[in-house]
Amino acid sequence: VQLQASGGGLVQAGGSLGLSCAASGLPFRNYHMGWIRQVPGQEREIVAAIHRSNGVTYYPNSVKGRFTISRDNAKTTVYLQMDGLKPEDTAVYYCAASRNVNWHVAVNYNYWGQGTQVTVSS
Repeated sequence: VQLQASGGGLVQAGGSLGLSCAASGLPFRNYHMGWIRQVPGQEREIVAAIHRSNGVTYYPNSVKGRFTISRDNAKTTVYLQMDGLKPEDTAVYYCAASRNVNWHVAVNYNYWGQGTQVTVSS
């Protein structure tokens, strides 16, 4: 299984970034997909997740209204559009896949990509 994330970088506060994650080696349509971020010394936080088939999405309050997750099952790719970025959004962002019924919880993700750094300057 490979989850190849791309699109991270440096942006000023208030700016936007788009991440993408190309998946291979798994039946993509059978997996819920999530974006999970981690800051050194802190717990992993799921910032967006999307159901495998019905399009239902989940966002924590910290990013609700600013982040948008989407998926293209034909391209086996999941996306994360981040708007209104804040310095506290600085983290390594991971793409991950889950078949767990509790797909809004980070610990329930089985497969993880390599992560991409997002840095938001103030």
